[in-house]
Amino acid sequence: MTPLSTQQVAVTVRTFAQLLSPTGRGARLARQLALHQCHAWGIPYGSEASDAVAHIVAELAANAVTHGRVQGRCFELRLVQLDHSTDALLRIEVSDARGERRPPQPGALCEPGPDADAGRGLLLVEALADRWSVHDREPGGKTVRAEIDLR
Repeated sequence: MTPLSTQQVAVTVRTFAQLLSPTGRGARLARQLALHQCHAWGIPYGSEASDAVAHIVAELAANAVTHGRVQGRCFELRLVQLDHSTDALLRIEVSDARGERRPPQPGALCEPGPDADAGRGLLLVEALADRWSVHDREPGGKTVRAEIDLR
């Protein structure tokens, strides 16, 4: 009997998470923290990936503050970098406490009218992210996740 061969792939996983106040200041801090953490992980300031992260975090954090705010509850920024020999990605997650106020799913976004003051943020996320999705969060709320391929 021949032993089964197993191939192991080295995977590096880095995680950063921070609770932030659901205010404009908290949204700005989320963007700054994300850029600083990405730079520490080897995604340099001003690179294409760093710029995409800045825009995506800014939009998702602003949405959490505007549409997901619950008095006395913070929103969460979470970054996960997965890196292995064949590919690498950065996952951005912004979670808030308002599960009943969900954005449309990917591919179901409507283009706002030319005079509309809002409604373009998730279109920007859809354009910059390689994938994005909306998930339920326990014990309540939602998480909007965007992923950027780094290779």
